[in-house]
Amino acid sequence: MLSQIHTGAAQQSIPVRVDRWLSVQQMSGKVTYQDQQQSRSAKVGDRLQAIGDGITTGQRSAATLEVDTAVGFITLAENTQINVQMLSIAPDNGRITHLSVPYGQVRLRLRRFTHRGSRLQLQTPAGVSAVRGTEFGVAVQPNGKTGLATLTGAVDTTAQGQTVAVPAGFQNFTIPGEPPTPPVPLRDNTEIRYTLERLIQRGLRQVRFWGQVDPVNTVLVGNVPQVTDRNGWFSIMLPAVSVQKLQVTVITPLGRQQTHQLTITL
Repeated sequence: MLSQIHTGAAQQSIPVRVDRWLSVQQMSGKVTYQDQQQSRSAKVGDRLQAIGDGITTGQRSAATLEVDTAVGFITLAENTQINVQMLSIAPDNGRITHLSVPYGQVRLRLRRFTHRGSRLQLQTPAGVSAVRGTEFGVAVQPNGKTGLATLTGAVDTTAQGQTVAVPAGFQNFTIPGEPPTPPVPLRDNTEIRYTLERLIQRGLRQVRFWGQVDPVNTVLVGNVPQVTDRNGWFSIMLPAVSVQKLQVTVITPLGRQQTHQLTITL
């Protein structure tokens, strides 16, 4: 039975627990469902209903979740995890949805909310993104750095006590422990620039590969996620062979993806 809700000004901020869920609509590859009792292969129709329930995608895998009552859809790219933090209803019948994305890339397509109490909040290691109906995406790197891109509507990003609005056609990123960066025009750019640094360490020849992408993007070398700095730079060490093949995948917060097959000649 639902607890009694008192009238008055506080009514606008009291969530009511109800039967709500996210359901798996589509999936491909290796997708795992987990709740408090089990972890198993996901299947279409699975529901995330309780705090901690989640979906994880593996390499070359994807999943699409529907938020109940036609609120919208959430698409998970490969190597992504999403969990439920809260699913409730506000006193004005608005839907309150709090989710966490500890790593990976998700794209959300949400209809405009019709109740003032409705909100959707996405928690990453770097901060919180809150919306009231929009289309946007986030990309979370292994160290928690989070890139965000807004296609329609508007998103508020909050970290370290500061909130930055990211309107349609803009992007920004947040580094854990820092406030969000100011928004810049949306690029959705998967290009990569790179340079090589030849080194001799303890008598051994090595090569450091320096790559640069848009700072909001995530990068995988082979299948290994990389960490980029605030200017989008990352580096890896390569053996000093005359010719080397390198596969670098760049993923934008909106899910656009490009795999670069690089031939490194020394």
